[in-house]
Amino acid sequence: MDAVGSSIPPVGTQGASRRRRTEPMHVSGASFMIPRAGPHPHLNSGRNPPATVRAHVGSRRPARVIAGALAALGATVVPTACGIISEGGPPNGVFRDSGVEFRVEVVAEGLEHPWGLALLPDAEGILVTERPGRLRWLRDGRLEDVEGVPEVRTGGQGGLLDVALHPEFTDTRWVYLSYSKPGSEGATTAVARGRLAEGRLTEVEHVFVAEAWESGGRHFGSRILFDGEGYLWVTVGDRGAGDRSQDLGDHVGTTIRLYDDGTVPADNPFVQRPEALDEIFTYGHRNAQGMVVHPGSGEVWLNEHGPRGGDEINRIVAGADYGWPHYSFGRHYSFRGIPDPEEGVGVELPLLHWTPSIAPSGMAVYTGDVFPEWRGDVFVGALAGRHLRRVRFHGTDPVEQEELLGDLGHRIRDVRQGPDGLLYLLVDASDAPILRLEPNG
Repeated sequence: MDAVGSSIPPVGTQGASRRRRTEPMHVSGASFMIPRAGPHPHLNSGRNPPATVRAHVGSRRPARVIAGALAALGATVVPTACGIISEGGPPNGVFRDSGVEFRVEVVAEGLEHPWGLALLPDAEGILVTERPGRLRWLRDGRLEDVEGVPEVRTGGQGGLLDVALHPEFTDTRWVYLSYSKPGSEGATTAVARGRLAEGRLTEVEHVFVAEAWESGGRHFGSRILFDGEGYLWVTVGDRGAGDRSQDLGDHVGTTIRLYDDGTVPADNPFVQRPEALDEIFTYGHRNAQGMVVHPGSGEVWLNEHGPRGGDEINRIVAGADYGWPHYSFGRHYSFRGIPDPEEGVGVELPLLHWTPSIAPSGMAVYTGDVFPEWRGDVFVGALAGRHLRRVRFHGTDPVEQEELLGDLGHRIRDVRQGPDGLLYLLVDASDAPILRLEPNG
């Protein structure tokens, strides 16, 4: 579920997708389907550790307050597991989730529906996109507009979306932007790049324009990523036209793999098929808005929105079909059923799925030293669920989940790890902050 402003209960049935035996686990009134320990086809070990789930559920009053403001940005107003603490006294605004004590600091405020962020090297600051079409540069404690941004079509879920840095940014200064590009046929997902100079992008050029034109403003995908080998990855949503996700002559509902200049690698899986578009790496996706390179395997993982339920974390396999719209663990908005994906039907199964939807957006694998207890864990922003979801995997099996920051009531749009080892979050709101998780003490 990914409609702007949607509100869905944050906790519900969880499932690992491979058809292993499952048993219910009840946590604070919510039922989770947890796979029993057992062998996994992608692991050498014969048995996985038992799965556990922690969740903070119950009636919470959403709070439009931000935790632990930096001294330059105002007073400290912070949440705890018991509610909102305005000032002073134990627990003094300290979160104690998953055995880790941390605070939430405000890095900046006043952003309008921010969508993606990139942390610049050499303490140059942070680049943030705003969906209405602005690229902001946070440096020296101030937010500045960056000029030279391509024209975008705003409306619905469209606008200026993700931002990523070239792997050799220090030398090239290339900044990549994804956005909804306007045209005579409506809008489509596009990626452009420009060189970041003093307060503007120069030499701006298109790298990729998807064959995904539609008149509506839904499901642009648009998460972009460079992997460890320098390939550029782009997600393209189904644009509200699910059947197109199965058409290899169309970029709708796909992941795209390119070189940094937009040319196509010769080993892309459909290059030799005349009916297929060369840029496609996988297909059958609905709307992927989070993507990471897994540090252990080097694989690309992504999260994507299901319909009514069936949000997923997927592992990207060259040439694979991920099933949409023919298979999903969710249901249509009309409540009409969709067959569950299963072994033997020719689709790649998700590593994890969520029903009810949490509306996943943004994704990071923590590799830093600041929070050693979280090392290797996957963090996912939840829009409808209004929390930060932490997932621990053993290989490709999810074995533990936890909701963080639910008391804040924020729609978490993006999550990134900074070079300082801290986690940075974007909140989706008309007057939104950048947040940072810092250890206590």
